[in-house]
Amino acid sequence: MDKYLIDTSILIACLRGYEDEVIRIEKLLEQGAGIGCCSIIITEIYAGLREKEKPKTEAFINSLKFYPITRDIAKLAGEYIQDYSKKGITLSLADATIGAVTNAYKLRLLTYNRKHYPMVFR
Repeated sequence: MDKYLIDTSILIACLRGYEDEVIRIEKLLEQGAGIGCCSIIITEIYAGLREKEKPKTEAFINSLKFYPITRDIAKLAGEYIQDYSKKGITLSLADATIGAVTNAYKLRLLTYNRKHYPMVFR
């Protein structure tokens, strides 16, 4: 079964109860798909988290598989930034790292922002 990395945009949509996204994630889980996140995504979520949202958010994040950012993944993210800058494309550190996690663990990325991840969506 496929394994997915849920990026911040989709995670926020689920937490806010956007029906289409909630249904999509529920269907994937029913099919046995693995859905996870990484530390960058958690950091982005907590950067904008309101206190009243904390319990629901923590429960959802804790239900996801966690993909650690290893030394090799950090190196790959840096290489993405360097390689794409030579093509005139600026990648943020966060997006390059999320892309590196996606590729290193052979995951499918769930995102609204495909253009942020040229290394994933070629």
